[in-house]
Amino acid sequence: MLPAHLRVLAHVGGEVELDVPAPVTLRSVLDALEARYPVLRGTIRDRATGRRRAFVRFYACEEDLSHDPPETVLPARVAAGAEPFMVVGAMAGG
Repeated sequence: MLPAHLRVLAHVGGEVELDVPAPVTLRSVLDALEARYPVLRGTIRDRATGRRRAFVRFYACEEDLSHDPPETVLPARVAAGAEPFMVVGAMAGG
């Protein structure tokens, strides 16, 4: 699942389905997403460092994976397509 502004940018209407070979990791999902939708390169991760952008969060199976290393293997339910991997725009300010 992508936040609304990234869905508009990528011209997708709802959830994005990707075929990602095992092991399904944070990095492999984001690599597959950026390969399928090149316009998203640099919007979720910094192009130079590969690090998550400051106001982007990652969730899977109700767990915040935003600070986990890119090699983190996603839960089996996400890899099987039973649960979504969510990219969420974080809120800041008061």
